[in-house]
Amino acid sequence: MKISIQDLLILLLFPLLLSAHEESKNQKEFTVVEGMVYCQSCEHTGSWSLEGAKPLASAKVGIACKDHKKRVWFYKAIQTDNTGYYYAPIQGMEGTEGVKKKEISGCSIHLLASPDSTCNLLTNINLGIAGAGVREGKKVMKEKGYEVVVYAAPPLAFKQVNCVPADH
Repeated sequence: MKISIQDLLILLLFPLLLSAHEESKNQKEFTVVEGMVYCQSCEHTGSWSLEGAKPLASAKVGIACKDHKKRVWFYKAIQTDNTGYYYAPIQGMEGTEGVKKKEISGCSIHLLASPDSTCNLLTNINLGIAGAGVREGKKVMKEKGYEVVVYAAPPLAFKQVNCVPADH
């Protein structure tokens, strides 16, 4: 019996393809939302500009996800790190990619609290009060046995308490 090189390659590579398929089937998937919280500079109070804004450490944001009937199925309050950055895993995002995209579109991030007594007034910059949606663009980090899908939220901001209104 004569075996062609192509058949030999298929026979040799088939176990590798099968194990790769099994590994991807057993892979755990995690969905995460990341973003930043700032203290808006006095020069831009009253606008949505974040020019000159400073990252706000230990600020709190809330992440709420609702289903198609507007029922909350996930809620979490998360605190920013020393650089104003937050990274929030969202539990319950199982399913196909289409289902995940639909579910993540029902998630919004809103400002909760600032630890800085000089910069603790809520703003609606990027819908920080109303609830900012996450961006479609995403990063995917893959490691053996798991995959992390990271969605970005727009930057949110508190404003300073003692800003003097600018003359226009």
